[in-house]
Amino acid sequence: YYDLNQLTSYRLKQIKSALNNYGLVYFRKQKLSSKSYFNFAKKFGVPANYPRLKGLNSKYPKITVVERKASDKGPSFGEQFHTDSSYTKKPPRFTMLLSKLVPKKGKANTDFCSQYFAYKELPNSIRKKLKKIQAIYSSEGPISITTKERVKEKGKGLKELKSMHKIIRKIRSKYSIYFSPGHFVRFSPNIEDENNLKKFLFNHQVKKKFQYSLRWEKNQLAIWDNRSMLHQATPFKGSRIMHRITVK
Repeated sequence: YYDLNQLTSYRLKQIKSALNNYGLVYFRKQKLSSKSYFNFAKKFGVPANYPRLKGLNSKYPKITVVERKASDKGPSFGEQFHTDSSYTKKPPRFTMLLSKLVPKKGKANTDFCSQYFAYKELPNSIRKKLKKIQAIYSSEGPISITTKERVKEKGKGLKELKSMHKIIRKIRSKYSIYFSPGHFVRFSPNIEDENNLKKFLFNHQVKKKFQYSLRWEKNQLAIWDNRSMLHQATPFKGSRIMHRITVK
């Protein structure tokens, strides 16, 4: 196993290369304190503020506690495909999750969908159409229902946040679809067949052949590139605590 407490410059280069190639990497059996976790995150860029919830504590306000309580009703935090904070003007490039408390392995996964693969299999006519339009996202989009319990407890009391982004992105030499179903509001400019295009994209992006389901265990760290990956929490009952850092 990699020990992220003993990270060499060579290993860091390997991790960054894997992220660029695949969009997701994860590490098992990591004993990381908040300090070492935060220092690790800084090697990838500038840790970002999460606009909707207060952080872990005053010392680490940029570590967000992503929690599911056994008493919660309704869906789990993040239980719908999305990219993190797409409603902000500069969404984070990377997201990191460190598992602190998890149910039995396989009971509370995170599903990922490669948008590199999804782009490759887009029909040319759809590619051309998507290159001409952008998407508008909102913090009050469909997925906001999954954070209601936590926002009640430690929300920052912010009003709705909205932003607009290109749907087709070039990342180094590859193209990716950047489209967050959980936050989507509408296309810009308006198009006649908006509903049909939206449904096609939603269904296309999350085809099983583009998916990988990450089975969590305690002290596991995952990092993914929000520009090329969709993700969602799978439904489960019980308790789970994850510490999240997003990186610009």
